[in-house]
Amino acid sequence: MKTINVLKPKYRTDEVLDEIKICLDKGWTGMGFKTIEFEEAWKKYTKLPHAHFLNSNTSGLHLALNIFKTQEGWNEGDQVITTPLTFVSSNHAILYERLQPVFADVDETLCLSPQSVKDRITSKTRAVMYVGMGGNAGNLNEIKDICEQHGLKLILDAAHMAGTYTKEMAPEPSGGGYAICHCGWEADVSVFSFQAVKNLPTADSGMICFKEEKYDKLVRQLAWLGIDKDTYSRSDDKGSYKWKYDVPNVGFKYHGNSIMASIGLVQLKYLDKDNDRRNEIAKTYDELLFEKGLNFRNSSIMKIPTSWHTHKSAKHLYQLLVDEDKRDDVITHFYKNDIYPGVHYIDNTLYPMYKYAHGTCPNAHKYSRQLITLPIHLHMKDEDCERIVGSMKKILLGV
Repeated sequence: MKTINVLKPKYRTDEVLDEIKICLDKGWTGMGFKTIEFEEAWKKYTKLPHAHFLNSNTSGLHLALNIFKTQEGWNEGDQVITTPLTFVSSNHAILYERLQPVFADVDETLCLSPQSVKDRITSKTRAVMYVGMGGNAGNLNEIKDICEQHGLKLILDAAHMAGTYTKEMAPEPSGGGYAICHCGWEADVSVFSFQAVKNLPTADSGMICFKEEKYDKLVRQLAWLGIDKDTYSRSDDKGSYKWKYDVPNVGFKYHGNSIMASIGLVQLKYLDKDNDRRNEIAKTYDELLFEKGLNFRNSSIMKIPTSWHTHKSAKHLYQLLVDEDKRDDVITHFYKNDIYPGVHYIDNTLYPMYKYAHGTCPNAHKYSRQLITLPIHLHMKDEDCERIVGSMKKILLGV
């Protein structure tokens, strides 16, 4: 029986190898060259003003917090409002800078609830960390307004959001209808992930996109150990002192490399097409689960999270909320049938470093015990969706 995994990347292998070969033939596989090309391609794709290529999304979140802390005059113990329903990297990055994660609850979108965020704001609050769960923007616009009203930085953890569009713009000059804007315009900084199973997969890498140019310039230093001139730019310097550089800051080794950027350049060409297919798979699931036969739409056994204010979702995940008394039975049944779903995510307040906030976010805790992520990736066919839903039907309905 065919094994169906929750996430599985698709690579255009020949194109990727051709792009990597350029790096190998040139003898330049590190920072610069293809990393610069990928940054420019990402800016053109997203229309965001700045982009710097990194080795991971986690590095980007840490850099964003480090820069805001040092440049905006934050103190240790200052607070960042965040979600407990995320991968731990979001919240670990806050601890790296000895800031205090303050957990707000989520709403039906599985993203931060604007009202809960408002309720958590204190005199020590400095920022909101917003996670676009599964490519869903949720109430990001309202969170943006709250941050502006209270003078807070908005950090968008867009790990799942490569190819999510969130804003309708003026009509296109060509007369082809309204243009829509890629997510990231809302935030002071947005950090994307190109990790191995993301919608734009490399082996591992990320992109940090600051709104302000001064922070884009600074992050380029800090991601390269605080050095003021990277090796690639020095290689093009025709002056007598091209070898010379200064180190004005203590930085980190978080930069990306040209091998990962080469993969990213190829993957980016297909991102919208790939996300269209992911949306088709999600639609097939919707039809099988909520419109044909099973009709769980008004059922207490299973629900689908709400998707709000997203003109086009990247559909990184297809998540369901299953009655918590049945969720683990469903997962076990899937395993026995060579289907391997995921759970995104465990309530972070169950982990030792965040247990001080346990019980403060009842929605997130409840959803954490109900969530299942069904397989969704570009290797899937409609019959795979039918097999998965059929397996759910057997365990939930006994038929």
